[in-house]
Amino acid sequence: MATPEPPRSIKTSLEAWGNSSFAPTGLATLVTALHFRPLQVRPMLFVPILLFSSYANLQGFKIDSAGITAAASGTYALLAMRRRPGTFMKRFSIRGIVRGTAVGISIVNAAAGGWVYATGNREREKEERRDNPRWAE
Repeated sequence: MATPEPPRSIKTSLEAWGNSSFAPTGLATLVTALHFRPLQVRPMLFVPILLFSSYANLQGFKIDSAGITAAASGTYALLAMRRRPGTFMKRFSIRGIVRGTAVGISIVNAAAGGWVYATGNREREKEERRDNPRWAE
């Protein structure tokens, strides 16, 4: 019989989400699905920022990536929440569900990224990058 896994604390969950490269990529995918057709330029400006944040995370800059993700996600959430759907039924359409998911993920990204950026240890991250180089020479 396998032993159950101990429950994770909120702090551990926030750190795992904030250090993940999947979070900004997932949000960039949802933003693209919402605003690419018809093209809306302002929301689409967040996509390259979020993809760069994911790339920086994969290169070992997890704390800086978390800060970029928090800033971009928080700004997108504020801008997306300004717009209200017209009728009650529009909220439960496929587009409304995707929009709600994008806003929810951006709020979680902002909270988790802000936590990691505020509590990150840059010296430990620098040693980790030195010990595990991404590009071998």
